[in-house]
Amino acid sequence: MKQSWIKCLRIYSETEGMDFAMNVKDAISKRRSIRQYDTKALPPNIIKEMLDAARLSPSGCNAQPWRFIVVQDRKIIESLKARDAFPQPFVYKAPVIIVCCGDPSAYAGKYGGENQVTDGSVPENEEERKAMFSIVENKSVIRTIRDVSIASAFMVLRATELGLGTSYIGLIHERALRTVLSIPEDLLVLYVILAGYTAHTAIATPRKSLDEILIGPGYPLD
Repeated sequence: MKQSWIKCLRIYSETEGMDFAMNVKDAISKRRSIRQYDTKALPPNIIKEMLDAARLSPSGCNAQPWRFIVVQDRKIIESLKARDAFPQPFVYKAPVIIVCCGDPSAYAGKYGGENQVTDGSVPENEEERKAMFSIVENKSVIRTIRDVSIASAFMVLRATELGLGTSYIGLIHERALRTVLSIPEDLLVLYVILAGYTAHTAIATPRKSLDEILIGPGYPLD
């Protein structure tokens, strides 16, 4: 118990006394896309907290296809800049750049998660399970993108809870990232996430109403 309390105090102090009472709904509503960051470096344990949130996220068949590269070294960031890895200049100023990759081969030979036979959500017979999962047999890329996206959302919400700003960056030159970071060709390079202490207050951007995003048979919202 004492060790847990000490750890909590350490994280509290390194996040500048933020309020840890934030719940998931608060994190969702307070998250903003931040494009201006303080130059202060992030403590290693804070980055670890973010990565651990991603690690604990769900994935199809528990394949866990996500792979992350944490870039903090300014020399590496300058190498990325020299190769024009990111068309947007502000990206290079972020304290941390997390490259989000995925391994489509993670689903090979998986026909349900470890507990799905036990809970009855997939057949006990292996051939029947294979037949059930045949509808996604050739969709490993889509599944990878889906599951890495879920993991990175967990990461971003944890970062928000820890008092950090983040931003998804999809404008990337994949080949530059692969070259500088030696990313294997069998991994998908999907996007990067910036993280750091914010240098400005970002305002909320408009969101569509529930009526605008619901399609098909009506659901009573009132």
